[in-house]
Amino acid sequence: MALLCGIDVGTSATKTLLCTPDGKVLATASVEYPVYTPKPGWSEQNPDDWWKATVQGLKAVCRKAKVKPRAITGIGLSGQMHGSVFVDKNGKALRRALLWNDQRTAAECAEIEERAGGRKQLIKMVSNVALTGFTAPKILWVRKHDPRTYEKTFKILLPKDYIRLKLTGEYASEVSDAAGTLLLDVKARQWHAGLLERLRIDSDLMPRLYESPEVTGQVTPAVAKLTGLAPGTPVVGGAGDQPAGAVGNGIVRTGIVSATMGTSGVVFAHADEPVPNEDGALQSFCHAVPGKWCVFGCMLSAGGSLQWLRNTLMADDVEAFRKARKDPGLLYPEMLAEAAEAPPGCEGLLFLPYLTGERCPYADPDARGAWVGLTVRHNRSHLIRSVVEGITFGMRDQVEIMRSRGVKVTEVRASGGGAASAFWRQMQADMYNARVVTINTREGGALGVALLAAVGTGEYQSVPEACSAAIKVTETRKPQKASKVYDSMYPHYRQLYRSLREDFRRIAACTTAGKAGK
Repeated sequence: MALLCGIDVGTSATKTLLCTPDGKVLATASVEYPVYTPKPGWSEQNPDDWWKATVQGLKAVCRKAKVKPRAITGIGLSGQMHGSVFVDKNGKALRRALLWNDQRTAAECAEIEERAGGRKQLIKMVSNVALTGFTAPKILWVRKHDPRTYEKTFKILLPKDYIRLKLTGEYASEVSDAAGTLLLDVKARQWHAGLLERLRIDSDLMPRLYESPEVTGQVTPAVAKLTGLAPGTPVVGGAGDQPAGAVGNGIVRTGIVSATMGTSGVVFAHADEPVPNEDGALQSFCHAVPGKWCVFGCMLSAGGSLQWLRNTLMADDVEAFRKARKDPGLLYPEMLAEAAEAPPGCEGLLFLPYLTGERCPYADPDARGAWVGLTVRHNRSHLIRSVVEGITFGMRDQVEIMRSRGVKVTEVRASGGGAASAFWRQMQADMYNARVVTINTREGGALGVALLAAVGTGEYQSVPEACSAAIKVTETRKPQKASKVYDSMYPHYRQLYRSLREDFRRIAACTTAGKAGK
């Protein structure tokens, strides 16, 4: 029997999954590691922490499933996108990786736009605008501020591709993750030689590119000895975490969209052709389906807004749970039950979920969270519901932008925290004015790349075929009368950012000045 392994290098932990070709999950394991913030707005990790977590996870899933590691027939890799790993000729990481949520590169983003010939020209080249989270500005930052590391650099890898290097000895990547570097010609699915030249980045620093299901290398004898895997076990290209999660949700044909709420909130759509992205409001990338593309947006504080509310309004409960060694996440169902006591629209109370700035629909690091419309009638249930509605309005922003680009949205597959609650699933159906479904798995990216490994090792002929075999719809919710309430409030929600944008900028400037004066 074929056994597929999916390894997902996340920001808080690496998740490892073992499954059969039909998507039956035999075991999962998650190994955590720290994030380092040496300065405000900086976010780094030690790449070797990912490798240690990978080795532990591989052993753990095999132990749980009661199989030997050498029984694994194919491995797929997923990971946090945009991170930068600088390695020397021996494959050693030269410094901590700069992560997707690192905000230090505003000056480098401006430099990239200037060298490209302006924002519009940059979008023509690579289909996206320069964001601080992307890899290219990180490369310029390291070259400027850590030149010794840059001089020693042999290759620049993405997080999952560092794990590939450790497993196989190969310097390789694939097009879905490479699109998030800002250095890929997304339409042509290859490194953009012209932009690399303008940025004075040697093309030899970039790894060889593959399509996501292609075999990129085999497990080395040394790694086989360390992990128990069979030497020569194939490792496929895999995908960045968003395209991988899309495969794990079956978002591999037009009309089906995913809405995934973790700390951030992502709406993801499959596309048969590159999606126009003239204003750069979305990310337009290559999909993990060979010869196909995808478009998605990302709001920065989706579940993160609800977590903030929990830690603020329910701080005593959170502390009590932690002292009792219970997961504070168990408080979320209570919060959502309380939110359901308030009416749709919260009697005019709106929440802007920009607690960590915003990416989509507004690329604005100065955006701030806000409650607007508070009256003495509002109680805690209104506050909680307004936050949930504000998050969901933020997800609707992405859905509406996609519709304006000609992307069909006939079905939304909910995953993450927004899929765990029937109350929230119905709110999404009402908010998006679309059918919202759940599927038979919530394994996301790790399952997605395991299915890519199934394709790469010949179990299936195509990615859609693998998804059809493994993924089934389990529940469907359609819009109800609350959708009219949300339709009437949505324009007011949209207007609030426009009205407050300059105030946010002034507030951010005052905050920065205050820190500098200390």
